[in-house]
Amino acid sequence: MEIQKVHKEAVWQLRHEVMWPERELDYVKLDDDDDGVHYGLFDGDRLVSAVSLFIVGKEAQFRKFATRTEQQGQGYGSRLLQHVLDEAEQTGVNRIYCNARSHKAAFYKKFGLAEVPGTAFTKGGKEYIIMEKHFGSAGDRNRKEP
Repeated sequence: MEIQKVHKEAVWQLRHEVMWPERELDYVKLDDDDDGVHYGLFDGDRLVSAVSLFIVGKEAQFRKFATRTEQQGQGYGSRLLQHVLDEAEQTGVNRIYCNARSHKAAFYKKFGLAEVPGTAFTKGGKEYIIMEKHFGSAGDRNRKEP
């Protein structure tokens, strides 16, 4: 397995197949894809998992995280997500967040992301919640003193 930065075009087909196969390909393209850094996890020469990272100031958002359906649950997505979280933290962001499909919240919690209360929404007939993780001293802000 190898993780590398890839061009936006390399992730579009995987996004389409995994996330929105019932829609046209253009539905998975983001207006700001040129502003993101796109990561792909490869098994040999096959793209297995992909995610796009967008950093603005001290905040980052990862979007369009997709792992081939037949390879979900095998650690590919976990490895890629951890890589992206590490990359974001190393750039000095204080907060990273995503719009998570509600039924995937438990997966993101394993990586230290927490649901932002009151952020549930529906898009394209699918339920989402915003989940976030804070780095550094910002990550300590919700801890209570003994």
